[in-house]
Amino acid sequence: MPTLIIYSLVFLGQLILADYLRTMGIVAFVIVVGLVLALLYIISGFLYSTYLSTKIVLNYLFRHHINRYLIIRNLKPDYKQILDGTFYYYHTLNSKNKRLFEKRVQKFMDSKTFIAAGELKEVTPQMKTLISASAVQLTFGLPGVYFKHFEDIHVHPDYYYSEGMKQFNAGEVHKSGLIMLSWRDFVEGYVHTDNGRNVGLHEMAHALRLENMIKNEEYGYFDWDDIQLFNDYTVEESNKIIAGTETIFRPYAAVHYQEFFAVLIEVFFEQPKLLLDYHPDLFAVTTRLLRQNPIDPNVRI
Repeated sequence: MPTLIIYSLVFLGQLILADYLRTMGIVAFVIVVGLVLALLYIISGFLYSTYLSTKIVLNYLFRHHINRYLIIRNLKPDYKQILDGTFYYYHTLNSKNKRLFEKRVQKFMDSKTFIAAGELKEVTPQMKTLISASAVQLTFGLPGVYFKHFEDIHVHPDYYYSEGMKQFNAGEVHKSGLIMLSWRDFVEGYVHTDNGRNVGLHEMAHALRLENMIKNEEYGYFDWDDIQLFNDYTVEESNKIIAGTETIFRPYAAVHYQEFFAVLIEVFFEQPKLLLDYHPDLFAVTTRLLRQNPIDPNVRI
């Protein structure tokens, strides 16, 4: 019966078309069809432009709220077990923040492509979970930030040779949108949680600083005045290191302002009381930039 109806409609359409062709002529019919198609093209272009403009405006005004509240998936049970078993920062959170942290880990994981590099055969669920948790640890006070620009994460089994930098590395971040990590060094950073050395946090800090400058939905989340103040402290502390004055930061922090930020983040999360005692103002501006305080991680700044 449905087939008969379809055939009947096609036949009726053919009759109507033939009738139009007889009354209008082929040339006139082609002109009318062309005008209709042109009108549809103009309308569709206008609607698409309106859609894009609306999307840009909404992203600009509400991007943090959109990214914060559009968290749909709960963390998979197997991944939650991994997080619960080995990730120290997760255990410092209360029940409410743990649930939010779990969902944000799943969302970060869903937005990235994890690629086995070097001699690594497979990026395991444990690797995906803990690397994602490292990023969310850093951005937990910044609910709209998931490193949108950085889509690919390459995981090496160990210290690897970087063709781009012509040296052996434990991790690196490329402006093109790539994060690279040595899994052995990543794990080492979370085995020792209080020595101020953490490759995962270090590389995610590079990504965080770069993401803030890349114009997309996550652009410009750092307060400009705080960044300027932070840069002043960077110069101050780097000069101390270069002059041989004793500081709590390792010499590598003075290589570049980006490296100082990454080294500071390691100390901020792993030795927060030491940083607070050493430089209260630097500690305070870092809590404002990240909107969290690792001494009391359940209080949002």
